[in-house]
Amino acid sequence: MQSSPPRILIVGVGSLGGTIAGSLLAFSTDLITEVVALTSNPSVIAATKEHGFRLEGIGEPLIAEGAATDVVPEGSGPFDWVILATQPPQVEAAARSALPHLAEDGAMICLQNGLCEERVAAIAGRHRVIGSVVGWGASSPEPGVFERTSTGGFTIGRLDGTEDPRLMQLASLLEVVGPVTITDNLAGARWSKLAINSAISTLGTIGGDRLGVLMRYRFVRRVVLEIMTETVRVAQAEGVRLEKIAGTLDLEWLALTAEEQATWGSTSLVTKHAMLLAVGTRYRRLRSSMLAAIERGRPPAVDFLNGEVVCHGARHGIATPVNAAAAAMVHAIAAGELKSSHELCRTLAEQVNVWPPLLRQGVTRRAVPGSSDASDSDAPGDDAPHR
Repeated sequence: MQSSPPRILIVGVGSLGGTIAGSLLAFSTDLITEVVALTSNPSVIAATKEHGFRLEGIGEPLIAEGAATDVVPEGSGPFDWVILATQPPQVEAAARSALPHLAEDGAMICLQNGLCEERVAAIAGRHRVIGSVVGWGASSPEPGVFERTSTGGFTIGRLDGTEDPRLMQLASLLEVVGPVTITDNLAGARWSKLAINSAISTLGTIGGDRLGVLMRYRFVRRVVLEIMTETVRVAQAEGVRLEKIAGTLDLEWLALTAEEQATWGSTSLVTKHAMLLAVGTRYRRLRSSMLAAIERGRPPAVDFLNGEVVCHGARHGIATPVNAAAAAMVHAIAAGELKSSHELCRTLAEQVNVWPPLLRQGVTRRAVPGSSDASDSDAPGDDAPHR
């Protein structure tokens, strides 16, 4: 990495890329030589040319001077850092297009959810790829406007877990957006985030609403637990040491035991549902970026989330029916065959049989020890944590 202030290329100016570009332009001009924000969206280019990068949401609103572009300006680069901020389906094409502009000792940073580092490493080389697990949320309600929806930072590291002096420079740059943690267990951080996103982003797409609203339905929380459980089991089969989310959320504890999967009310289930309610409250404004992609006519990233769980599970002979059904439903939404709704989440819950055997046989629901409610309501606000 060059000793002079780095040059940065950001590929993709959606909610994450726009927030990072605007933050760097606003706060890091003394730390960088150049920031180029590359997008194929003409409306974003026009909006930023006219108004700059408008940052809203959490924190003080601000406008960062600068504009996105659809081509790397002549004379720019080579770039020390190429931040890949596209959706997962576009990440390989983005890496190929940016590779000629990458400095010999530079690196590409994968912000995408899923397991994209290996895909980019096949293009740029493993020594030129750094993973970044994003722990905050954002949306782009209109071109050129980037709304921070939750706090959080980044966890960065190399695929092989080795030390790399470049990580310290990257951390200092990204700290203008949020706190940065350097990890030697990127795989563990990635799989933990995969478990979260395979549940939350996918169900946000199916339900068509923000996380806070959806998590108030107990059947949504049950499907979340089932998706996470399958993902944890596959990760364990891969030999991955899962990292706690935000240092506190232990996914191996949150995953359902065989006994919990066989019942619809217990003390342990009450605790796990309460944990998900807390998550829904903290990130209540979060809206699925995959849903936004579908609304813009782009392919959903579900094959990079639930699809990865299904594929890796098959290698180990582990059944992942809930992830498979959720992925199929997202593809149907993208194809216009289904419409996102709260009721569609309920349909998924019924399709994958998350209700207990007695219910499936038509036995009337009744209160059981450990459940906090005996009603049969699934309306928002009914927080009885039975299956």
